[in-house]
Amino acid sequence: MTMDAGTPIDATPIESLEDAARYLESGCKPRDQWRIGTEHEKFGYLRDALTPVPYEGERGIAKIFDGLVDQFGWTPVIEDGCAIGLVQNRASISLEPGGQFELSGAPLKTIHETCNEVHAHLHQVRTVADPLDIGFLGLGMTPNWAREEMPRMPKARYGIMRAYMPKVGGLGLDMMHRTSTIQVNLDFESEADMVRKFRVSLALQPLATALFANSPLTEGEPNGYVSWRSHIWSDTDPDRTGMLGFVFEDGFGFERYADYMLDVPMYFLRRNGGYLDVAGKSFRKFMAGALDATPGEKPTLTDWKDHLSTAFPEVRLKTFLEMRGADGGPWSRICALPAFWVGLLYDAASLDGAWELSKDWAPAAREQLRHDAARLGLKAEIGGRTLQEIAIDVLELARGGLKRRAFLDTGGSNEAGFLEPLEEVARSGRTMAEVLLAEYEASGRDMRALYEAHAY
Repeated sequence: MTMDAGTPIDATPIESLEDAARYLESGCKPRDQWRIGTEHEKFGYLRDALTPVPYEGERGIAKIFDGLVDQFGWTPVIEDGCAIGLVQNRASISLEPGGQFELSGAPLKTIHETCNEVHAHLHQVRTVADPLDIGFLGLGMTPNWAREEMPRMPKARYGIMRAYMPKVGGLGLDMMHRTSTIQVNLDFESEADMVRKFRVSLALQPLATALFANSPLTEGEPNGYVSWRSHIWSDTDPDRTGMLGFVFEDGFGFERYADYMLDVPMYFLRRNGGYLDVAGKSFRKFMAGALDATPGEKPTLTDWKDHLSTAFPEVRLKTFLEMRGADGGPWSRICALPAFWVGLLYDAASLDGAWELSKDWAPAAREQLRHDAARLGLKAEIGGRTLQEIAIDVLELARGGLKRRAFLDTGGSNEAGFLEPLEEVARSGRTMAEVLLAEYEASGRDMRALYEAHAY
């Protein structure tokens, strides 16, 4: 769940690099406790006008929140008198800066459970939103809205980020307001297991970008990319994004990642029920008690947790690993992302196979692949092979891993069926973005037809 001003504070002091690394290490879990946490964002829109849903008003996000509370028992999260999120059991609904509606799912054991959770969530949202004539769009980028059209959510931390983003990159405000993603959070058993999973998932994140590429339009025009969302991250903030080459270096572990995070500039501190703007300041200085905004004060575990959530590399480490390379997409792709990564990372043979496939890629080639995947999709190349060829091999590994997990639904099917939308993309070599663009042009650039085709 996104941290907010109302989240309880853990005042455990963080006084050293070892303290910071120890928190990351606390995420280690035995295999039988590994879980799957799936997050997905979507764009709400007014069906009659094809415009973004504002926060307030009779057809606003606050009304949707009210409906979810009244009809389905969610509990609101309040900041400065406004509902900025909802919680229920171990799941949460939160708002991204431009009103993107995000479900952060509960930690679940199987992808069958994840898909049931997504289905229930979309049913609830439709039940509340349909009477308001509000729909939800599953794409990685708003296809026609300009940045200035996007509503702004009443979350103080976003105001701090909006002021800081233009100082460090050209597209950070677009990242905040006009992009949408699917992510999955996965566990590790030990430091060695974390390192192996981090390296494999980071190397293959551009493949996920290509397989899920779904954002070829900006303000109604082709933008020259299959994943403009992924391209946006290359011009957001170099201090907190990217492929993290040090992950592949000898000696990488919890302490090395914590050391990296100490030099990622801060955004904010939560103090006295609100947010203190410390954008651009050093957490390393904070840990030494030398932060100008809080002289003599040292960080708490809550400060460290908050800070960890403000780095945006392609794979992010907290007390679990977050896969961050995929565009938002339709219902089937929400289930396909955890299937892809669980099949690779939660099965030893598949993990070994994926590492053998990617271990010899040079650092510069991995970085170039990140950019090429956003532009060329499955036509991008690394190590003399196209991403299409690699995708076919990697999806076979993932399928094998899911079969060996042998978690069956009530009909006796294992989890491998969730990979089928990705296998179709790999066989054809055409990303979702290329199909969308062809359909858009064939329709005479009919934006309403596009919305209808890609709404939930």
